[in-house]
Amino acid sequence: MGEHMIKMPDVGEGIAEAELVEWHVKVGDLVREDAILAAVMTDKATVEIPSPVDGEVVWLGAEIGDVVAIGSPLIRLKVEGEDSIAPDGRDEKAAEPPARPKDIEAQADGAVKTSEAIVERQGKSAPPSRPPEVPQSPPVRLHRPPVARAEGERPIASPAVRLRAREAGVDLRQVPGSGPSGRITHEDLDAFFTHGRQVAKAPGLAQNTSVEHVKVIGLRRKIAEKMALAKSRIPHITYVEEVDVTALEDLRAALNANRRSDRPKLTLLPFLMRAMVKAIAEQPHLNSIYDDDAGIVHQHGGVHIGIATQTGSGLMVPVVKHAEARDLWDCAAELNRLAEAAKAGLASREELSGSTITITSLGAMGGIVTTPVINYPEVAIVGVNKMMIRPVWDGSTFVPRKMMNLSSSFDHRIIDGWDAAVFVQRIKTLLETPAMIFVEA
Repeated sequence: MGEHMIKMPDVGEGIAEAELVEWHVKVGDLVREDAILAAVMTDKATVEIPSPVDGEVVWLGAEIGDVVAIGSPLIRLKVEGEDSIAPDGRDEKAAEPPARPKDIEAQADGAVKTSEAIVERQGKSAPPSRPPEVPQSPPVRLHRPPVARAEGERPIASPAVRLRAREAGVDLRQVPGSGPSGRITHEDLDAFFTHGRQVAKAPGLAQNTSVEHVKVIGLRRKIAEKMALAKSRIPHITYVEEVDVTALEDLRAALNANRRSDRPKLTLLPFLMRAMVKAIAEQPHLNSIYDDDAGIVHQHGGVHIGIATQTGSGLMVPVVKHAEARDLWDCAAELNRLAEAAKAGLASREELSGSTITITSLGAMGGIVTTPVINYPEVAIVGVNKMMIRPVWDGSTFVPRKMMNLSSSFDHRIIDGWDAAVFVQRIKTLLETPAMIFVEA
């Protein structure tokens, strides 16, 4: 029997590494050629890795959440034949033992993950080896009542715990310890931060001081990184305006009632997309990408509108490319197609990138105002809030109108408050007089 090493393939142009988000096999599994072995994530797209040969899985080189460099050993298969062949044609026996991809983060207690050595026999292929066993920290659930300490008693805790407590201004004598002899652990300190020393206990109700540690991986980590990047590098300015969409809703209802069978049902978003296209034509710098490292604003002619979409995996932003070249129905059809692909996990990397301005909508969830985070490195994002019927004074009496707020954020390095206001007011005018959306300049 020989062995076949599968390395992390090049899954996209310019991609140097990818995050392992799912194993489809485990050690001991028999796989056929083209069977899916694993899934990795690049940007927000997931790519599946098939097996190039038949064989038995004898080694897995990464854990879920690990970031693996392109070309790094990923899976070792036991295959028919005497020769051990690496993907690049080298004799696998001469290859160096596979190195573990870098760990994203060490455990809080300083534990370091170690690689299991691959033992190779002289003149023989290496025996099947199991992947490194990494201790899994079970959810920590603390049920100890607060410990009363005597005056002047010094609690037992590690220097790291003492440092965290000191930085947080917490007196460790107030923190109950769950370790041996009442030793205070990081988990005890986390529980104290969450619940404090005194938690009111109602008769018959038990306190729950459990803490579950959930590693941030996959799409959630991508979202976290991008949001942190946007908020750390972009000075946001948010502008909120209410829009009377009564006429727009009447028009939308009429169009939907008389639409052709091959046309999608219209929501408000296609109207907003068309209004944004017209407003951007008058203020093209709103449709830009800011390369703040180079100090260059890339002002795009094409309006590529990202649509923030909640999926089962998390927030994704499929992009309706060239909205300026699409009519209302085409915008709606492309919007529906991309949203369904994103929710099904089938959107391609190209469909999830390349936006020049973004729409985010929490209207269905309620809320009258949001503070949207700009989709870095764009310079503007338009947020849709819930539409509701409100009484509006028409000069002589209150009348019911369908009102909706737009909450929009701008990169204040590029977009001044005045320009932001002009942009939003132009969109407001178009939505309140929807016939103007269809009038060519």
